[in-house]
Amino acid sequence: MPTKRKSKGAYMISAVAEMYDIHPQTLRLYEREGLLKPSRTEGNTRLYTDEDLERLEFILNLARDLGVNIAGIAIILQMRERMESMNHQMQDFVDYVRTEMLTRMQHVADQPGAAMVPLRRPVVVPTEKNRR
Repeated sequence: MPTKRKSKGAYMISAVAEMYDIHPQTLRLYEREGLLKPSRTEGNTRLYTDEDLERLEFILNLARDLGVNIAGIAIILQMRERMESMNHQMQDFVDYVRTEMLTRMQHVADQPGAAMVPLRRPVVVPTEKNRR
């Protein structure tokens, strides 16, 4: 579904309903089911951010184009959030390993005879003389 927004900001329920050709009650249902979490003004008016609209587009794609019911949409959204969290954790781990390797490589470069992995005993490298 192509993006129908042109500017950043917050949108009231009536504007969102019109932009996506859905009834405001559908948006209220999605909120009750925990699929959307718009912010509220002091007067309790729902305000939908650009992030909310991106999530709504994903929800509508699942519902309209793929025929997924609300329970299925909730499961898919939870799985998507878990995958994003796992992806962040993996990236943090990769960054940690990269930093650790660079630190150790620098340490090895600064100290002659040092190794990336400490050796418990000396390693004898076979030569022609040792093989006989």
